[in-house]
Amino acid sequence: MHQCHVTKLNMASSRRQLVCLRSVISSLLLYSIYTHLKLVLAEEVDSCDNLRLGQYLCNDPKINKDTQEPENCTDMTAWVECLPAPNISCRLSNGTEFRFSGEEVGFNKTIPCRNVSGYSYKVAVALSLFLGWLGADRFYLGYPALGLLKFCTVGFCGIGTLIDFILIAMQIVGPADGSNYIVDYYGARLTRLSITNQTYRKPHLSL
Repeated sequence: MHQCHVTKLNMASSRRQLVCLRSVISSLLLYSIYTHLKLVLAEEVDSCDNLRLGQYLCNDPKINKDTQEPENCTDMTAWVECLPAPNISCRLSNGTEFRFSGEEVGFNKTIPCRNVSGYSYKVAVALSLFLGWLGADRFYLGYPALGLLKFCTVGFCGIGTLIDFILIAMQIVGPADGSNYIVDYYGARLTRLSITNQTYRKPHLSL
């Protein structure tokens, strides 16, 4: 009986030690996870300019009614105010860390804009359609020599009128000064695609 009692005491003591050991290991594990998460979150606090898509919302630019381009357009670039999403923390331009509620402006983002000088796309298309045989479209766009030639040849017997109408409608032929047409900012615009060194090229998969 005495040996059985001693055995039970030893088993109870070993169980207590095992429970204490487990609790210590669990505490150390939780503490290490907490410190790791704290370091990770501290490292993720980056500049507000580096926020990813979905972490901020930019306001629509203020459009000039005459040019149909952003009011602050200079050198073919403009900027808009962007608001980080609620509970997003990032660093402002002055280096201070700030936690946003979704109503504060965090940074300004540049957007492309176009150089216009008063030539309306609608007017150019209308002149080409109705008075193209007189060269009115070419006169309007700043090509007086071609306009006079079309006037004298009645639009190259109609062939030149049709070709010019297609070229102007597709915005291939633009103003002579190199500027862009005035087109509604939220309307149909011609976007030319180009490949630069910053273009992502997806590698071909080997068959």
